[in-house]
Amino acid sequence: MNEVLSQDEIDQLLQAISSGENESDDFKPVSDTRRIKIYDFRRPDKFSKEQIRTVSNMHETFARLTTTSLSAQLRALVHVHVASVDQLTYEEFIRSIPTPTTLAVVNMDPLKGNAVLEIAPEITFIMIDRLFGGSGDTGGKVNRDLTDIEQSVMEGVIVRILANMREAWTQVIDLRPRLQQIETNPQFAQIVAPGEMVILVTLEIKIGEEAGMMNICIPYITIEPIVSKLSSQFWFSSIRRSSTTQYLGTLKEKLSDVDMDIIAEVGTMPVSIRDVLNLHIGDVVRFNDIRVNDPLTLSVGTQKKFYCQPGVVGKKMAVQIIGKMKESDEDEFEELSGEGEETL
Repeated sequence: MNEVLSQDEIDQLLQAISSGENESDDFKPVSDTRRIKIYDFRRPDKFSKEQIRTVSNMHETFARLTTTSLSAQLRALVHVHVASVDQLTYEEFIRSIPTPTTLAVVNMDPLKGNAVLEIAPEITFIMIDRLFGGSGDTGGKVNRDLTDIEQSVMEGVIVRILANMREAWTQVIDLRPRLQQIETNPQFAQIVAPGEMVILVTLEIKIGEEAGMMNICIPYITIEPIVSKLSSQFWFSSIRRSSTTQYLGTLKEKLSDVDMDIIAEVGTMPVSIRDVLNLHIGDVVRFNDIRVNDPLTLSVGTQKKFYCQPGVVGKKMAVQIIGKMKESDEDEFEELSGEGEETL
């Protein structure tokens, strides 16, 4: 049974608290510095901060690729960078974009569902003007629908942008985005229900002195099968895996075109600087350590690699490789094995 305090005991307790005499450890005032996070159960967060950070990193790569491709296609100085990555409802995204605008509905094969690529009107008409041979100066904001020819031109631009998206997503999935259609009214691009959560990547595009926005809207239900791969650990581990295989062929191809000096060494002998300075054309130098029929040594760079014999091709002096030096075999084996064994 709970103990009931008398009125005198209650008065004494209140007096002790107000005077600060009560030092009991059981009494702890409620802290006013607690951090309270508001959570809306009607629109729950689908992506963690780490997953949003990974998506941002992926589209930083996409932004660099798009900067290069648009600069070449428009023949103008273009800069693209990620402005923000947020999660919101599809209805909020539709309400945030102007009408009319350039809305590309993109099939996200092999993922199910579609995404939306939106390019602001001011950027759209600058691109069109550049591709039609103009300077890119549209003379202010243009607010109208695209003509059939302009829409066809923008299809070519969007296809190249989607190729950059595929390359940026390579570390996570072999994405094959395809343009389905282009709309100008956001009401006709209902790819998911208005209340569905989406991830919105906003990029700022600067063409010359003009700037505008490009948005990539991907529904959660589309990206859900690979959401577990959107982690920093998976992202960086996949980069390390691909770096050893994806670029191996490219490295071999580049190394095969490296210019190297090839030197055919007849022989060596000690000689003084005075004798070298006194040499003239036609002088004969006798080597005591080699015979006439002995092969010459052919060096590639600073490494002795082959045996060769001198000869003539047409009117030019040449050497013919007749064998490979054993020392080069051992050195090459040691380099390729990578075991770090000591050569005796």
